[in-house]
Amino acid sequence: MDYKQSGVDIDAGNETVRRIKGFARSTFTPGVLSSIGSFGGLFRLGTDYRDPVLVSSADGVGTKLKLAFMTGRHSTVGQCLVNHCVNDILVQGAVPLFFLDYLATGKLSPDVASQVVEGVATACRENGCALIGGETAEMPGFYTSGEYDMAGFIVGVVERDRVITGERLRVGDVLIGLRSSGLHTNGYSLARAIVFDHLGLSVAAEVPELGCTIGEELLRIHRSYLPILRPLLDAGLVKAMAHITGGGITENLPRVLPPGVVALIDPSTWSPNAVFRFLQRSGNVPDADMYRAFNMGIGMIVGCAPDDQDRVLTMLRSAGESRATVIGKILAGDPGVIYGNL
Repeated sequence: MDYKQSGVDIDAGNETVRRIKGFARSTFTPGVLSSIGSFGGLFRLGTDYRDPVLVSSADGVGTKLKLAFMTGRHSTVGQCLVNHCVNDILVQGAVPLFFLDYLATGKLSPDVASQVVEGVATACRENGCALIGGETAEMPGFYTSGEYDMAGFIVGVVERDRVITGERLRVGDVLIGLRSSGLHTNGYSLARAIVFDHLGLSVAAEVPELGCTIGEELLRIHRSYLPILRPLLDAGLVKAMAHITGGGITENLPRVLPPGVVALIDPSTWSPNAVFRFLQRSGNVPDADMYRAFNMGIGMIVGCAPDDQDRVLTMLRSAGESRATVIGKILAGDPGVIYGNL
C-alpha cells in the first residue's frame, strides 16, 4: 500500500497550496516578512506604537458549515470566520494584524478548499488583516465524506492605555445596539432543527417573508464592525463592547460588566430581523431561548457615557449604521442582563 491508497493524497494537498498562495499574498501588509509555505509566519510589528498590547483569539463557525455542504457554497463561511474573529478582538479595542486558518477534512478537494480560503482572504483584505499561514489537514475516516471543519486564529494590537475592558462602565451609562446581518455564526443547530427537521424545507425553498431562499438567508455573511467602530475607538468614546455571539445578549453582555452593575435591555427598542421572527414562530421557541441562542438582530453592543450618546450615534450613522439605537442602560445590581422597559 502507499499513502494515497490509505486515503491521503499528497498531490491534492500540493495543488491546494498552489491555489491558495495567491489568495494569501493578496492580503499581505508591510509587516509580513514570510511567504506561504514556511514553517511559521513572520510579522514585524513596527515602531508606530508607544506601548503595544497584542490581543489574540480563536474561533470557528459551528454548524453553519452544514449550510455550506448543503448548498455547495463555501466562500461565505470563510468570510464569516474572519469577521467573527475580528469582532472578538475589536471589543477590547484591538485592530487586526494577521490571521491563520485551519481546514480539516476526510478527503481533500482542492476546489472546495480554495473556495474556503478565497473567502478567508476576501475578509482579510476588507479588514486590513494579513493571512500569513495556516494548515490544511486530510484525515481519512475522521470526517464524513464531503464535509470539513475550520477554525481561525487572529492577532491584533491596541495601545495599552486604549484597552477596553468594560471596567469604566458606571450606573447611568447607555448601551447602543448595532444591527446584525442575520444569524451570523451562532444558533445554527436550533435553526437547522426548525427549518430542515421540523418544517422539512430544502435549502432552495423560497420563504416569502425573507425575500430569498432559506439557504441564502442562513448563509448571510457575519458582519465585521471594525469599519464603523474604529472612529469611535480613535475618539476614545467607547467604555465597553460586547460581541453578541453564542449565548446571545443574555450570556455575552455580562462578560464586559464590572462588579456592582446590571444591564437593562429593552427589546421594544428594535425590531428583530425577519429570520428570527420566522424561526420563533415556526419552532414555537420561547423568548428566553431566542435571546440565548440568537443575536436577535443585535450583533454588537457599545457602552458609552450618557453625555457622549448623541455624538456616538451621530458618528455611527454618518458611517452608515443608520439603525444604531439606544437599547439599554446600566443600573446598580449584580452583573447580568434583565429585560424590561427603559
